[in-house]
Amino acid sequence: MKPLTFTVLVAAALILISSSFARTWTQASSGNTIVADFAGVEGANVQLKAKGRIYSVPIASLSADDQAFIKEQMAAAASSSSADWPQWRGALQDGVSPDSDLLKEWPANGPEKVWTFSDAGMGYGGPSIAAGKLFVMGTRDSGLVVIAVDLTTGEEAWSTKVGSDETDTYNVGWGNGPRSTPTFNDGKVYALGPEGTLVCLDASDGSKIWSKNLVSDFRGRDGNWGYSESPVVDGEKVVVTPGGNDSPMIALDRNSGRTIWEADISGAGSAEYATVVIAETSSGKQYVKLFQSFVVGVDADSGREVWRSEWAGRTAVIPTPLVDGDEVYVCSGYGVGCMKLKIEGGAANQIWINKNMKNKHGGVIKFGDHVYGFSEAAGLVCQSWETGELAWNERGLQSSFGSIAIADGMIYCLNEGDGMVTLAEATPAGFNQKGQFKMEPQSTNRHNQGRIWTPPVVVGGKLYLRDQEHVSCYDVKK
Repeated sequence: MKPLTFTVLVAAALILISSSFARTWTQASSGNTIVADFAGVEGANVQLKAKGRIYSVPIASLSADDQAFIKEQMAAAASSSSADWPQWRGALQDGVSPDSDLLKEWPANGPEKVWTFSDAGMGYGGPSIAAGKLFVMGTRDSGLVVIAVDLTTGEEAWSTKVGSDETDTYNVGWGNGPRSTPTFNDGKVYALGPEGTLVCLDASDGSKIWSKNLVSDFRGRDGNWGYSESPVVDGEKVVVTPGGNDSPMIALDRNSGRTIWEADISGAGSAEYATVVIAETSSGKQYVKLFQSFVVGVDADSGREVWRSEWAGRTAVIPTPLVDGDEVYVCSGYGVGCMKLKIEGGAANQIWINKNMKNKHGGVIKFGDHVYGFSEAAGLVCQSWETGELAWNERGLQSSFGSIAIADGMIYCLNEGDGMVTLAEATPAGFNQKGQFKMEPQSTNRHNQGRIWTPPVVVGGKLYLRDQEHVSCYDVKK
């Protein structure tokens, strides 16, 4: 099987699969094999990823089993719609929706509400959306629950108690409950609770397949406000960060929970709150993680630390890093700021660092050549990816703290204080508001110091908003 360098064209002939499928592929004539991820189909060739390289292989040259597998994946891709948001920040971990043909301006009262599900329990975790269901975590009474909601009706499809929420191992001064988004992959759901419970469930009925605990099984050390990251599934691995001195990042077999590797990352401290990001760099696949005092890149195959760069985080580092090729962007609040790095071999060299984006916990999104997000004291910010310079900021939303989604060239801004949702153009030319409404209902059970901290999700022509036990679906299709 000969490696072939090529440009992937976004065209009708190319079928892309959002999840990775690592397997052993066999050439029928010779019996030669290669272990690689299934990356898609282009014409009569299948695209396979192995160790950061792309192999373009004629489908007809593969074994009958391989050809049957490819056929299944093509059928699944053809039958699925763009209504998949299988994990935190979407299939590509970038926070940008794949949707198109959405409303560019809202009616005076906002978009039409489709349904509200009001039994999601307490918590701040976001939804994932796949296989006709919305998956979310919550605390009902003292039980930690994973819930599946039917996308069409807004009714509960199933719920599974996966543990307890004792609230005595993490700070609940702003409200208890899970902070993590479930991850859907290949018919399974992976969910992480605030006290370290990690479970794998059957997505069809919620039955438990395996479970671990990041504290008792891996001597983990959570952040002050509990485990908040979301599990990342990459091929056959589930990657999470227990924190602590022994196993600050781990990779488990996604089917059995068996430990594949435990990364040796010295001085990691607590797990903090940012989710791991998969980085396809020129020097191979890596997992990027922001801890409080540094950001690190770990080799995906071995868990070996490849590079690190110091970071002067304080109190909590929360926003998920942005990765674009060999470039990595990190930011955090509490007065800290933002930084862009370039990965070069075993080092990460700083390109720029400043305080133009001090995002506390609402997250940032790269769209085009700019980064968007809320920044302390500055309101909504648009920042140049290339230089780090400020393109514009907007304080008129009456908030320095909020969260955003980007879909079809538009920014969906959610004010954490009053639940006001604002639509604006995602352009460096300036802030241009195109609609506004207040999310309803809002929770009367939310802690009096808590806010609306679940970021909006836009996918499949729908806008999903959560405030504690209430999850609402709005129609934003043109």
